[in-house]
Amino acid sequence: MACRIVAEVLEGLKSIVSEGITTADIEAYCDEQIRKKNALPAFKGYRGYPSSVCTSVNEQVVHGIPSRHVRLKNSDIISIDLGVLLNGFYGDGAITLPVGNVGADSLRLIKVTEEALYVGIQKAVVGNRVSDISAEIQEYVEARGFSVVRAFVGHGIGRSLHEDPQVPNFGKRGQGNRLKEGMTLAIEPMVNAGVPDVRILGDGWTAVAVDGRMSAHFEHTIAITKNGPEILTKV
Repeated sequence: MACRIVAEVLEGLKSIVSEGITTADIEAYCDEQIRKKNALPAFKGYRGYPSSVCTSVNEQVVHGIPSRHVRLKNSDIISIDLGVLLNGFYGDGAITLPVGNVGADSLRLIKVTEEALYVGIQKAVVGNRVSDISAEIQEYVEARGFSVVRAFVGHGIGRSLHEDPQVPNFGKRGQGNRLKEGMTLAIEPMVNAGVPDVRILGDGWTAVAVDGRMSAHFEHTIAITKNGPEILTKV
């Protein structure tokens, strides 16, 4: 159910995100929707993070802190990452959305990042290894001229927001934990238009692409079943 709420809130954001609203407005919407369903925003206070969601605009890769001073403009892109806690279990998901008339290069970045998520998910089958997911994502992204961020990775999820194993978006096949039925993973490619390197801003949280170029982020929580991967954070 936590994952279902993540899916519903992310879907609702598609009609909320628009030119002129602030990232604080986005947080308020998400927070309200999560609490309406008797759940809690998982990120609020997690390791000291001050907000209910992450709102990362343009060159911001992840962990952008919502602010009433950050107003979305035409041609921006925004990555929104949120987690939900309900009945002792966590769900986690992310989406990148265009604002107004967005350039072709940015739209292609968004498209490739989302596609990379799904090609990675296809490798989340019993008997494969974690790095089979990682390599599939990296190869897909790099073949299309973009780069995968290495400073942040996906992860196991369940009774805790972040559990083992880590799920990088890069690596060589055949390495890491073997995937077993019943495992739940948060797979989340973060893809930069330019170089993969990031730096952390003075707020101690916001990670930005060092070259100032656009970045996109998509994430699903999935379960590994005997019939293949099941996406839990999809409406």
